[in-house]
Amino acid sequence: MLVVNGGAFMKNCNRGRAMGLQVMDEGPFSDFGIEAEIIGFSLGTLVLVVLIGFLSLLLGRFVRVAILPALASHFLGEIEESEGVRGSRALSLGISLVLFVEMTRTVDDAVVEMVWDEGLVQTMLSLLTSLYILIFLFASYRLVGSIGKVLSDDGESPASQRSLASMAESLGRMAVFVIGAFVIAGVVGFDLNGIIAGLGITGLALALAAKDTVSNMFGAVSIIIDRPFNLGDWIKVDGIEGEVVDIGLRMTVLRTGQDTIITVPNANLVNSPIENFSQRRFRRVVMPFEFEGESDTDSLQQFCEQMLEIIKSDDRTVNEESSWVKIQSMGSSSILVQANFYTQQSSDIQRAMSESTLVNARNLSSKLGLRFHEPRLRRS
Repeated sequence: MLVVNGGAFMKNCNRGRAMGLQVMDEGPFSDFGIEAEIIGFSLGTLVLVVLIGFLSLLLGRFVRVAILPALASHFLGEIEESEGVRGSRALSLGISLVLFVEMTRTVDDAVVEMVWDEGLVQTMLSLLTSLYILIFLFASYRLVGSIGKVLSDDGESPASQRSLASMAESLGRMAVFVIGAFVIAGVVGFDLNGIIAGLGITGLALALAAKDTVSNMFGAVSIIIDRPFNLGDWIKVDGIEGEVVDIGLRMTVLRTGQDTIITVPNANLVNSPIENFSQRRFRRVVMPFEFEGESDTDSLQQFCEQMLEIIKSDDRTVNEESSWVKIQSMGSSSILVQANFYTQQSSDIQRAMSESTLVNARNLSSKLGLRFHEPRLRRS
């Protein structure tokens, strides 16, 4: 061991009060008459411990203000300054405690022989070790939530990424909780070997009791891997229709057209056909026109040809080669003409084009002398 001249950091085999008396007149501060014992520490040792603590705090703060933002920016892109602040501050404090504990032990073992109350110091270091473990668990829980929130709230990210972020946040929180429970049990002094052995015995019972929960969790994993839908998609499953607002470990939450909330177990989603309206490339519109039975067939054919030209010339029409307007059927009192065309995926565009098509059909029928069928009208 390296011994500093003057004995201010020199250990004495006799711990306790006698140690302070040994160094009172020999430390580097003894020439100034200020060498003394303070709560079991020589003044020189106490100054060194304070310096280690100050350096640890500076390094922890450097990690929070420089390293963490750089990592977040690299992996997550630019984020708001307020996001994840609590988690990063807790992580910074945990790193500071780790550095303090390890630097103190390194200085004690490899650099100098410290003059202090060994029992008090070891107790303090053990408590700080337990404290930084708990702080790291808390910081991990907070950071998982913050990262999930950043990814889920990013409107520019694809919906699949936001779905994955939502699921990853749930899985991450559960993992932190389970690991934290084992770590805390070990810190408190429980026999982890016995706990792990007990888990093997109770595992079967838990699996049987929570088989539905396990099925839902595997269903959630299947949803993320197969991606039948994403957050924000409008789906229909088992007669239930709505927008996907959350994908959790146990269930998926839908908001219906009546603005109500419906929760669907993930196992049901995996085992049922899912109709995803948001994945449509376009919207199909089928529009019937029923004319009087005595309508002129040439006028009807002109109506079909001109209506098809009007529909195809509209910028909102897609898949034009599959659009048509044809006479579908003839009865004793009416003739049915049907239009089939496709619009862009937006529901607003579909409604607007349907309205303009109806107006154009009425104007064109009046121009060609065609009358729409009125079943209540008596004819002689």
